[in-house]
Amino acid sequence: MTVLVLGSANADLVVAVPRRPGGGETVLGGDTVVMPGGKGANTAAAAGRLGCAVALVGAVGPDQYGDLLVRSLAEAGVRTDLVRTSDRPTGLAYITVTPDGENSIVVAPGANSDVSESDVDALAWDGVTVLVCSLEVPLATVVHGISVAASRGARPVLNLSPVTEVPAATLALLDPLIVNEHEARELADTFEGLLDLGPRSVVVTLGARGAAVVTASGVVEVPAPAVTPVDTTGAGDAFAGALAAGLAAGQSLVEAARYAARVAATSVTRPGAQPSYPGPDEVLE
Repeated sequence: MTVLVLGSANADLVVAVPRRPGGGETVLGGDTVVMPGGKGANTAAAAGRLGCAVALVGAVGPDQYGDLLVRSLAEAGVRTDLVRTSDRPTGLAYITVTPDGENSIVVAPGANSDVSESDVDALAWDGVTVLVCSLEVPLATVVHGISVAASRGARPVLNLSPVTEVPAATLALLDPLIVNEHEARELADTFEGLLDLGPRSVVVTLGARGAAVVTASGVVEVPAPAVTPVDTTGAGDAFAGALAAGLAAGQSLVEAARYAARVAATSVTRPGAQPSYPGPDEVLE
């Protein structure tokens, strides 16, 4: 195992709608489609489909959605022995998708709230080179995981989504911090200003425009292939998983971001999150 992902596993309940409803409004949509998702599980699945040795640390409930997630992860090549079964229900994400491929999401965390520091303490870190975290599990667990990873020689990566306040000592260990363009604006006036928060490097995802890699040497933008989006759900997680896979394979941060932008662009041409993630031979040039 070279990549460890600490994060959430959700079942995505996806409904296509002509437009997002306003306050107090009802909009008729299509049939509900149930797909495997969750930022942690998505990140792990994206890395696994690319051939990376990866495991997920997380929790699901004793229900059909938990079974769906474990099965999907295993099919993507992800180790699932570190995914606990909680007595709480599996996390659910309620997703609406409009005709332009954009989505709105509400998450009910469920079992993800049970992912704890003891899960981190039970890990064997031999062979782990990269730890990727996201914030649909408790912040205290993520902070502890990043600290332990750094002490064991693994490279900590945090996808700061959803945005929340992270201790300065934790930010100082990150290489890189990943945020999207909107999150970046919440945190700093400029991309270079993100380094003032403390991370060793930052990657800002720019949607259809690719990504910006921010280091002490400056800002390098990497493009993404031009595509017609079908569904953008999970594209940021595809980027994070591919970035981790690239770093674990020895790529530079710019090289890994360039590859990750191509993987994310490929994913938005297909419906769903995990089902949309490409294998290495399917990634757009």
